[in-house]
Order: sequence, then structure tokens, then C-alpha cells
Amino acid sequence: MSNIINYYNNFDEWGRLEREPIEFQVNWHYIKKYMPLSGSVLDNGAGPGKYSMKLATEGYHVTLTDLTPKLVEIAKNKARELQLEAYFSGFFVADATELHVIKDAQFDASLMLGPMYHLQKETDRIKAIQELYRVTKKDGIVFVAFMPRIRHILTSLLHPENWKPNNDIENIQHFSETGCFNHQDEGRFTGAYYFNIEEIKPFMEEQGFETLELIGSNVGAILNAENWSYWRDKGEKEFEKIIELLIEKANDPSILGISSHLLYVGRKKDS
Repeated sequence: MSNIINYYNNFDEWGRLEREPIEFQVNWHYIKKYMPLSGSVLDNGAGPGKYSMKLATEGYHVTLTDLTPKLVEIAKNKARELQLEAYFSGFFVADATELHVIKDAQFDASLMLGPMYHLQKETDRIKAIQELYRVTKKDGIVFVAFMPRIRHILTSLLHPENWKPNNDIENIQHFSETGCFNHQDEGRFTGAYYFNIEEIKPFMEEQGFETLELIGSNVGAILNAENWSYWRDKGEKEFEKIIELLIEKANDPSILGISSHLLYVGRKKDS
């Protein structure tokens, strides 16, 4: 885990969501679609708290956890800066696979929009979902982010030198079989796990969740800077229509494999 903590100590995750607003806007649309009108929410693996702050602004009572101490501290400072501290029940450094700081059935809704990217062992992936199940109330809604394996295969083929060791077909084939990616270059995105799309719903359902939806959070990832500039130059109203289109198409199953991130929405059933 140390290489992952080191990566996020040096990576601006808040800035990433600012630079790639499509993902945040698409996710937020579907979070609001299924979120109860009020209540307590866990943002598990929250990073610097981009979603937590939005939830607090909407009046939810938020508990924030993350594996990286620096990011938890950033989130605390953000809450203070935005005068949202009253809406937070706690900021905890915690591993998603061992949420010992949280009691059973505490939350009306739970978000886990990062930890599943970095659990390369199946036992750890199961533990993380079991912990999410444990801390969520009966009939509570969960939002879990995944990365699709096929998308990273295509990305590796498109930009091989940017994704070493996936600049070699044998390594790409090995990745295709395992879903595990460890970047060859120090300081790059690493210790990662990518799911086969068809495995996500059964995986969550086996751990006690009813599937409500699986959407592509960032289909816009297929567009490069030049593409985005073209559409932005059309004017704000036209650009807003692009966002609306991507939100509308996010739950089209045919686009899941080209989105860089996926959002699973489920409901906790009886154990």
C-alpha cells in the first residue's frame, strides 16, 4: 500500500476532478438520482473530499475516510475553509478493507469512489465490499467506482510509452488476463486493478447488494484536448448540451468499455 499512498501524496486528485469535470457531473447526476433526500452518508476512500463537500453543501451528514493521511487533512481543511464542518461527523484515516472506526449499519448511503481501483487481491476486494455492506443500513444505497479492463487495454495500445510495461504485447496480454497493473515508471498511477465489466454486477450481488444501475462516469475520456477545445469554442450553451448528452448516454451499456471509470449503484438487501 505504501506505493499507492506515495502516489496520492503527490497527485492532485481534487484538481483532476476540476480538470475532468465530466466525471464529477455525471456521477453527481446519478448520485442525486438515487440518494435519499436526507441522512447520513459515508464517503469511503474520499481522497481530498470533492464529493463529501458537495454532499455537505446539500445538507447531508458526512463521515469521510481515506487511506492517505495527507488527503484526510486536506479534506478537513476544505471543510473548514467552506464552513461545512458542522455537516461532518468525522474524518478518519482508514483502510477500506478494515473500517474498524465505524459501527454496523450507520449510513443511509455509502460512497466508495476509489478503493476498488487499488485492490489487486480478490480477498481484499471482497473484504472492502463486505465492510461497505456492514456499515450501510438495510435498504441503504451504495455507489462504488470501478475501472474497466478493456478501456485500459485500448489506452495501452493507443499510448504504449505512457503506460509501461504495457508497451509490449505480452505484458498487455498478461494484464488482460489478470487486471493488475503496476506502472514501470516511479511516481505514476500504479498498484491498480481493472474489472471485466461483465463481472461487476455479479460481484456486488454476491456480497448482498441489489443492482440498480451501472453507468459510464467518464465517456468523455475518449476526447482529447483538441476535441474539447472545439466544443468549448461553440459557446457555453452548446457545451452544456454536450454534458447533458454524456449524462443521458452514461447508462447505455454499449459505452461502458470506453469510459475510464464506471459507477455501480446498488441497494443493501437483508443478509
